[in-house]
Amino acid sequence: MADVSRKWEVAYKDIRAILEKARSESLRAVNFAMVQAYWNIGRIIVEEEQQGKSRAEYGKMLIAELSNRLSLDYGKGFDQRNLWYMKSFYTQFPKLNALRAELTWTHYRLLLGIDKPEAREFYMHEAVNSNWSTRELERQINSLLYERLALSKDQPGVMQLSRKGQVIQKPGDLVKDPYVLEFLGLEKKERVLEKELEQALIDHLQSFLLELGKGFSFVARQQRITLEGDHFYIDLVFYNRLTRSFVLIDLKIGKLSHQDIGQMQMYVNYYQRTQMVEGENPPIGIVLCAQKNNAVVRFTLPEDQKQIFVAKYIPYLPTEEELRSEIMREKGMLEMELKLRGKNDEQDR
Repeated sequence: MADVSRKWEVAYKDIRAILEKARSESLRAVNFAMVQAYWNIGRIIVEEEQQGKSRAEYGKMLIAELSNRLSLDYGKGFDQRNLWYMKSFYTQFPKLNALRAELTWTHYRLLLGIDKPEAREFYMHEAVNSNWSTRELERQINSLLYERLALSKDQPGVMQLSRKGQVIQKPGDLVKDPYVLEFLGLEKKERVLEKELEQALIDHLQSFLLELGKGFSFVARQQRITLEGDHFYIDLVFYNRLTRSFVLIDLKIGKLSHQDIGQMQMYVNYYQRTQMVEGENPPIGIVLCAQKNNAVVRFTLPEDQKQIFVAKYIPYLPTEEELRSEIMREKGMLEMELKLRGKNDEQDR
């Protein structure tokens, strides 16, 4: 009888999986049908406006009249604000066959708030590729993910972000600067200890994995390394399936020092020499600090190294102006560093 029960349980789970898949696909089909309907409504509004003699005034009157009549016939969802969104939807996404069936109308409404077409394309691809909910999409837009990823890329790299989203081809593609950790719930001026920051990241691990990006899985915290009787502890260890490598993270709440970078170099060396197996790539080390010193980074690490990175973290969600200012400051430092390298290369010749 027990064997029969187990067989019934297997059959039940298989049927449930079929029904859940069918329900999900049906819901997605319905959602996309409405997205296409809203696009066509926007098209009709734009085409009708173009026939009006006084476009601005005529457009307002048209949308007001349509809102009144559609709301009476179909209820909620056709207020004037939503009809303006539909009009904008058509103008910003002029090709119906370019729309993604995986995204809901709420996804598209969030995308409509992005001014740069290249950034809008990036977020659309990432929302699909990473299966972001609308809440996750909103969070990534507000934390300027596109600008943070584009910071250290050349023009072709930025263009690739727009066309395909984030593509992981080398270790540096995994790293953002800065990382935004507003999900920890820390106050803007609150001082925390490293162990408290670490615990907060563990407590909000799902959100931290989202901020880290694609392909990350958690391995360990306070990973102990013993070298001839001396113990050292790596704050956080992850594995990234896209780069097929361990990612070691050390947290620093104070100003970055060359000792911090040297310590990470030791961790990376240890993992590379003792923990790698066939088919894996060399480990990546990220020193995540509250205050970054680019000069210390530049003169501590070899110019051609590709394993150790230093990035700043911000424990609260800054205003868009603050975050853009931080990104532009970091961009200026990178450009200065490239110029210095170029001068050094000329002198070496």
